[in-house]
Amino acid sequence: MTAHAYLSASGSHRWLNCTKSPLLEEGFEDTTSVFAMEGTLAHEFGELALLKGTKKITDVDYDIKKTILMQDELFYEGMISEVEIYSTYCLEKFNEFKAKDKQSIMDIEQRLDYSMYAPKGFGTGDCVIVGDNRIEVIDLKFGKGVEVDPKENSQLMLYGLGALEAYDFLYDIEEVTLTVAQVRLQGISSWTVSAKDLREWGNMVVKPKARLAFDGKGETNPGDWCMFCKFKGQCKARADHMANIYKLYKERDKETIALEDLAYILDHEKLIQNWLKDISEYALGLGLAGTKIPGYKVVEGRSNRKITDGDGLASALIEKGYKADEVYRPQEIKTITALEKLIGKKDFETYSTGFIEKPEGKPTLVNDTDRRKSIVQTPEDEFDFE
Repeated sequence: MTAHAYLSASGSHRWLNCTKSPLLEEGFEDTTSVFAMEGTLAHEFGELALLKGTKKITDVDYDIKKTILMQDELFYEGMISEVEIYSTYCLEKFNEFKAKDKQSIMDIEQRLDYSMYAPKGFGTGDCVIVGDNRIEVIDLKFGKGVEVDPKENSQLMLYGLGALEAYDFLYDIEEVTLTVAQVRLQGISSWTVSAKDLREWGNMVVKPKARLAFDGKGETNPGDWCMFCKFKGQCKARADHMANIYKLYKERDKETIALEDLAYILDHEKLIQNWLKDISEYALGLGLAGTKIPGYKVVEGRSNRKITDGDGLASALIEKGYKADEVYRPQEIKTITALEKLIGKKDFETYSTGFIEKPEGKPTLVNDTDRRKSIVQTPEDEFDFE
């Protein structure tokens, strides 16, 4: 498993803006997702392609490792061709460097240490090409949900600082190019910054913020960087920020929302929706753990019955004298509601035994006035004698 820095490059947009976030996130378990695991697999294909392209692996070993990776359950037809957009760019760029400087090198999955700017800070450069007094750091992004802009991107800039520290003493670097290969979205995009300006950013911006973040000091400052924060659902500063957003109306002699206020609401719509979703998830987690939230309880969510064996149920009903065209829609059995209407709820319940299941509903937090029974016992329930 890959180690992660306390002040990670991927989380830098957050800790540079909210220096208390690393402290607040302590104690939360690291989680992963199918999307993250899919991205890891894509990176392994990318690394393998670059090893082959730079002749750091034999064709036989390449074929063996590629075959093994293709057995992963997350592999799909087309993944390799998508990753090739990244690997082809890297190899072409490497050839460009070598055409100007025969001493150019390409390092793959290179550890980049930027701890001179952020305590114990390090990351991994997917592909780092050095030569001709310049560096290019190329980062493979396999996600397709959010576009990543390399311009002034703090994650890539930290990688750039780490690359400067690793290679500058040999190559006298003058500029650093930061490239994002978002192969399933907008493709390849780059941004170039001088080594001088990058170091100035590291000294003037990163160092003071990183020191505060490492020491758990500074401000709790909400913003779009809250998206991946583990503390986001219970953060009071974020809740206060959302409350301030609601305080947007000016004194107006109108009964309708002014257009400028409407625009303000629309500007913050997604921000507010995401916050409410995070609040609900946090509250539900507390409820499931047995914490009583005043006025709320955890109940089984609503779910719909579904037929588990359509042909079996149809055969059972046909044996009872119902015609095939009565119980089947064209090429499929009718819905439960339609069959109940045809047969009657009582008889249908008898005939359908063993063919239908009703899954448990997803736990849902509702007001205490809801008629459904709580599915979680809380300390307060011990004193409820009703």
